[in-house]
Amino acid sequence: MTAAGFVPDWARGIVWYQIFPERFRNGDPANDPTLASLEGAWPHDFTSPWQVHPWTSDWYRRQPYEQQNGRDVFFNIQRRRYGGDLQGILDSLDYLTDLGVEALYLNPVFDSPSAHKYDGTTYHHIDPHFGPDPEGDRRLIDSEIPHEPATWLWTAADRLALRLIDEAHRRGLRLIFDGVWNHVSRRSWIFRDVAARQRQSPYRDWLNVAAWDDPEAGTTFDCRGWLGTWELPELRQDDNGLVGGGADTGGFGPRDYIFAATRRWMDPDGDGDPRDGIDGWRLDVAYCIRHPFWQAWRRHVRAINPEAYLVAEVVRPPEGEAPYLRGDEFDATMNYNFAFTAVEFLVGGAGATTATQFDRRLRQLREAYPAEVSHVMQNLLDSHDSPRIASIIVNRDRWPYRDWEEFHRRSKVEQTAAYDTRRPTPAERRRQKLLAIFQFTYVGAPMIYYGDEAGMWGANDPDCRKPMVWPEMRYEPETTLPDGRPRPHPDEVAFDHDLFRHYRTLIALRQASPALRHGDYRTLLAEDVRRLFAFARQAESEVVVVVLNADDLMQVADLELPAGTWTDALSGERYTAEAGRLSLTVAPLWGAILRRL
Repeated sequence: MTAAGFVPDWARGIVWYQIFPERFRNGDPANDPTLASLEGAWPHDFTSPWQVHPWTSDWYRRQPYEQQNGRDVFFNIQRRRYGGDLQGILDSLDYLTDLGVEALYLNPVFDSPSAHKYDGTTYHHIDPHFGPDPEGDRRLIDSEIPHEPATWLWTAADRLALRLIDEAHRRGLRLIFDGVWNHVSRRSWIFRDVAARQRQSPYRDWLNVAAWDDPEAGTTFDCRGWLGTWELPELRQDDNGLVGGGADTGGFGPRDYIFAATRRWMDPDGDGDPRDGIDGWRLDVAYCIRHPFWQAWRRHVRAINPEAYLVAEVVRPPEGEAPYLRGDEFDATMNYNFAFTAVEFLVGGAGATTATQFDRRLRQLREAYPAEVSHVMQNLLDSHDSPRIASIIVNRDRWPYRDWEEFHRRSKVEQTAAYDTRRPTPAERRRQKLLAIFQFTYVGAPMIYYGDEAGMWGANDPDCRKPMVWPEMRYEPETTLPDGRPRPHPDEVAFDHDLFRHYRTLIALRQASPALRHGDYRTLLAEDVRRLFAFARQAESEVVVVVLNADDLMQVADLELPAGTWTDALSGERYTAEAGRLSLTVAPLWGAILRRL
């Protein structure tokens, strides 16, 4: 059943956890990538020495095998593979349920030569190196006719993905995959056939071919890539989005392939019962595909599973995201606008806002879309496409987070040597905790990027994609700066148990409170000079009041609240509201979550 409107009821206020599979956990070293499996991925070096990179090694220090090629650390980081796989996620489900998360979003898991896997070679097979039998899987894949779904087989990696779905569901976890429908890899069966057979390929109309091999005309084969990226040839579109089929493939084209792959993972056994499939999709670069395709695709998805959740990657101001959120395309977006707004007030620095500006921007976000959308938006603070939130805090005085394109470029250490990659201080950790207090009490569906709860830090891609820090592992300290010089002081790398407990406490509070999960919202206080902000969440008879102190000094908040005794769920302190007034002292860069006894 869906809630009033068009969003799935289960997604309202749910707690998400984003996993970058190659860097989450290596559960099966026997399936680790090989140098040959990197073919087609940047930086296209398949002759230099190579090995699976040590999981717990110093991030910016080049290993001996890397030093032999004479290239800098950023060239070598792109060649690194750490061996994260689906077995690693399966092995970590108890950790995730102990943290309290309720839904998992996996960055792409489909066959691909890169670490990030946004350059898929197929969308109907899991990457063989994510499963237990890479060589056997390759033989099965090669035996198929890829544009004929009736020939598709289930590889060992595919079956492990189905087991992961089942185990997640058994624990009460929802799970969505990342769909990359705009482009493919140059190692994809589509591109390789077109490149080899040119105009004779049955897939010649599937890609945006810019030029064919033609000695007389002096041209060589070329395809248009996403944002000009050579490695990512785009699938062809017309006015209705991805095109349908051609005569040489029985009327089966890119659109049909995406629809068939979608059905495969949503209803694996084809019996019409979607409970053995994934619970929805996150759609990469959704803004690059025309609206009619998304409208048709949503109808296709909802016909398979009426409760499926669809979230788009669209990083635009609210008015730019609104066309995707009218009920005929997506249920939500990855809510970067939430992140921008939260950081501007609670972290400050470049782009800092006052309490009243914070209130105004939050209201704009709530009112920009149909009412039910706000409750299912993925309220993130960071992702695989941004610096870690801890490093955003460390570098808060540099550039406004909201200036997305400029911020995204300048927060990459490879391009901006001034970006500080050090470990956060205790005061900076306190700001992260304050952000989390807001994230887990505000309207929407909070999402944690893997390892934020463990204390991970890092600049933008690729440094936000370090191997997960696990409590049972011993890590080398970070002793090396990005330019290769030694750090003035080594930074210890270890699981942050205190931060983990903070996240777990907030998640538990949210899960126990209908008001925090999906209640109404009302601003109670917005004081600019003292940087105080308070709001109430209410569902039926339950009221929860949240007070945030974004100032470096202790502040006293005076609130109009119903008479009675209120308890701060974070500190355990009790307060009495008399004559409709309650006063409480809030520590610097901290908050209170008040519930009436």
